[in-house]
Amino acid sequence: MSANTVHVNTTEYRNLPLAVLTESTANPRRTFDEAALKELASSIRAQGVLSPLLVRPLNERSFEIVAGARRFRAAQMAEISTVPVRIVQLDDAQAIEMSIVENLQRKDVHPLEETQGFRALLNLDSPKYSVEQIGAKCGKHPGYVLSRVRLTELVPAAVEAFSKDEIGVGHALLLAKLQPAQQEEALPHCFREDWSNGSKAKRILLPVRQLQAWIGQNVLLILKDAPFSKRDAQLVPAAGSCLDCPKRTGHNKLLFSDLSGSGDACSDPACYAAKLDAHVKKAIADKPRLVQITTAYGKPAEGSPIVPRNQYVEIRQEKPQNKYQQAAPEYKPCKHTTDAIIAEGIGKGTIHKVCADPNCPIHRPKKQPSKADASFKAEQEKHRRQEAIANATGLRVLAAISKAVPVRLMKRDLLFILDKLTGLMDENRLTALARQHDIRQKRDDGGIAKTFAAFLRHTDEGTLSRLLVEAAILLAASRANPAGVLRDAASAYKVDTDAIALTVKQEFAAKEKAQAAKKSAAKAKPVKKARAA
Repeated sequence: MSANTVHVNTTEYRNLPLAVLTESTANPRRTFDEAALKELASSIRAQGVLSPLLVRPLNERSFEIVAGARRFRAAQMAEISTVPVRIVQLDDAQAIEMSIVENLQRKDVHPLEETQGFRALLNLDSPKYSVEQIGAKCGKHPGYVLSRVRLTELVPAAVEAFSKDEIGVGHALLLAKLQPAQQEEALPHCFREDWSNGSKAKRILLPVRQLQAWIGQNVLLILKDAPFSKRDAQLVPAAGSCLDCPKRTGHNKLLFSDLSGSGDACSDPACYAAKLDAHVKKAIADKPRLVQITTAYGKPAEGSPIVPRNQYVEIRQEKPQNKYQQAAPEYKPCKHTTDAIIAEGIGKGTIHKVCADPNCPIHRPKKQPSKADASFKAEQEKHRRQEAIANATGLRVLAAISKAVPVRLMKRDLLFILDKLTGLMDENRLTALARQHDIRQKRDDGGIAKTFAAFLRHTDEGTLSRLLVEAAILLAASRANPAGVLRDAASAYKVDTDAIALTVKQEFAAKEKAQAAKKSAAKAKPVKKARAA
């Protein structure tokens, strides 16, 4: 019999040579802190290994370490010959189970290593584990286990950032719930750049709640607002029904519990977009004469059947609230009014009533004859001037009120409320609000709403607070007496509206005087006679 042969009859405790022990490949722990190992090795030299390693016999001369790889490595560094072990008869599945469960209970295991352990348990054929069973064995909530397992779906860039501790476990868990393309898009939003220390930017990790807010606004798509049927499994056969989709937050509340505040939402924008395209295509196939319109700026592609936004008038379905609305073309139906589907831009897939007839006398009235009545023109000009002064005064008062608004709410609260308020505003008021803060829409960038939303995400709390009050005033003014709403707001924030109105009138008068002087100078300028040939 060889000197290295060790007989094993039953489960027992004994000392074994380090030479007969090998580490298990099923151990989820992949990284070992070198300094901590040296510290443990010093302790082992002084006191020995106090807690036995859990091992199983592979044959008479070899044992596999089920739990205790760190103590084994430290013992090697301490250069001791034997370690205490607990020998247990285990088959392969039992060994994997015990190795993973034992190691996952250690506090210094990295979440990515923990993730691999949970995944290995779920991949076992026998015994078959559920997240609930793993949670019970490890003393963890099933939602904790499920979210950790999801970390195996992180894209390489996120794995690298997490491994290097550039992002925290909270950021990684949020990213892992997204599709790969959205993970790559969201990863930079875990940070902000600080240029305060010179020409080189310093990357600063943002709180998890800010990444969560960004995901809620830019990735998650609220399904109740979707124009297509969520039950239709044949709309995009490869995607199936939204109701059965695991990427729907409401389908997997255990995984998406921290994103539930957004409502039942789709976490796969690419799939959502594919269903929108299929819905539009199906609607046009069912009604070939259905007009296609766009809400985006810019011209559609050459030969496209889509009618651009400046060539149709959307007919409002609600009743006019005042005399100005009664006179507005969008509140007047005509014989050319027809159904139209938005094929591009905001609101894609929804049906609206429009007039797209270029010769409609109501929505495309012909220009006034060149020899119009002088008094009518003068009255029109007077009304235009009064309206311009009133608008300028109102916006100036709104800006003054805005400056008096204090910063109180957190940024996420301000973003949430603003998102809801601006969603209720028509495009004209949203454009006016944007111009108050010098927000200009770039060509073909998806509309003022998208430009405005991008501005909100990157501005400070003070500006958001002011925007919140401004949006509330503009929205209230669209449903009540605008002058009364503005007067109440000015009173609340102690804004002198009379002084502002006087300043605006003086500015208009000065501008008109300068224009008149310019016209007089142009008329007085002598005309050069043509030189004789």
